[in-house]
Amino acid sequence: MDNHNYDIIIIGAGAAGLAAAASASAGNSRVAVLEKMPRPARKVMITGKGRCNFTNMKSWSEFSEHLHPKAAFAKHSFYALTPENLVELFKENGLESVVERGDRVFPSSGKACDVVDTLVRAASSADLFCSTEVDDIQRENDIFVLSCKDGSRWTCTRLIVTTGGLSYPLTGSTGDGYRWASALGHTVRPQLPSLTAIVPKGYKDGSGHISRETPLSEYGRMLNGISLKNISLTLMIDGNPAQDEFGDIDFTDGGLEGPIGFKISRRCVSAISSGSKVGIVIDLKPAVSAEPLQSRISALFDDISKNPKFRNRHYRDRLLVLLGRLMPSALVKPFLADFPGTDHKRLSRDLKNWRMDIAGYVGYERCVVTNGGVSLDEVNSKTLESKLVPGLYFAGEVLDMDADTGGYNLHFAFSSGHLAGLSAAKSLK
Repeated sequence: MDNHNYDIIIIGAGAAGLAAAASASAGNSRVAVLEKMPRPARKVMITGKGRCNFTNMKSWSEFSEHLHPKAAFAKHSFYALTPENLVELFKENGLESVVERGDRVFPSSGKACDVVDTLVRAASSADLFCSTEVDDIQRENDIFVLSCKDGSRWTCTRLIVTTGGLSYPLTGSTGDGYRWASALGHTVRPQLPSLTAIVPKGYKDGSGHISRETPLSEYGRMLNGISLKNISLTLMIDGNPAQDEFGDIDFTDGGLEGPIGFKISRRCVSAISSGSKVGIVIDLKPAVSAEPLQSRISALFDDISKNPKFRNRHYRDRLLVLLGRLMPSALVKPFLADFPGTDHKRLSRDLKNWRMDIAGYVGYERCVVTNGGVSLDEVNSKTLESKLVPGLYFAGEVLDMDADTGGYNLHFAFSSGHLAGLSAAKSLK
């Protein structure tokens, strides 16, 4: 049996783990990172559709509005490594970045792999061991004893758990950290998928958790591939408005996604899981109220009807021309599937009140982040050390902290990992 002794051991070489390794190994501490996958940061490689939106340049007051469920917990982490600090840290390690719409920050190369390479360089003072899967953790006389599946044994006085959540399990996120946290006495909040596709009724067969691989219905095929910009969306739970958002949505092979689709998914999944009835109301023309919109539609329809090209056509044909001028052409067919009896006289009402019942959601196999995890009440937000087990630290998605899309989740992973690493190293002195 191989025995290895370190001052600090970090379990999980993702965003939080590598950030922790970089800060913890900056001094004289002997630091090891144990990663069960063959390569580090597999999940970082696929974020942002392979482009990796790694932070957001908003100030804390704005940034904190995108964190759930207790934004205040992340404040010390945020200031320990601000977005500006992170951009500078990456630049020092060879990565240039660019700020895009919504204060989102990407690598200038547009390649997530460059972010991973930069993280590995930043953490190069630590010893990284891939294909090393921790199987059990015991605490013996203030020493953490880790047993791995390859038969190796590891000991340390400071242990940082950065194993992620349950999202994208093929990248190695299979909830191991929850099991160890619970075994060491911590409360672990129930987990649900967040930032995931929600599935309208009739889009696919099924309810509740609906696999992304489930075939689309004819209705789903009509909507798949359509993107809508600058629309308003209201989430309805048990018939009551629960959340209002403005922005863009995408209909995909999974269901309803895009920035505001993801934004409502957290509350949507939670409501469905608790047995509530969930729906959405889409306003395709939020910039104008119903009466002026109807006047505009009536005038437009009159122009179409007077046009020699269309005036002798059937009413339905002229209505199709009208709809094609009010929405993307690909949307006309699914819109009429939901409003088969619409006409130009009541079209404004339908455009501003497109209702869809929500049958379910895509699960961990393709969700961006996990809602739930190690209870924040049992972790010191100033150091990220456990309040129950001295020398034990948590960072990143394993904690009961998740965020909206836009670079917020990754920044919390980096900043919390950075703070945990600093705190662990400082405590040794």
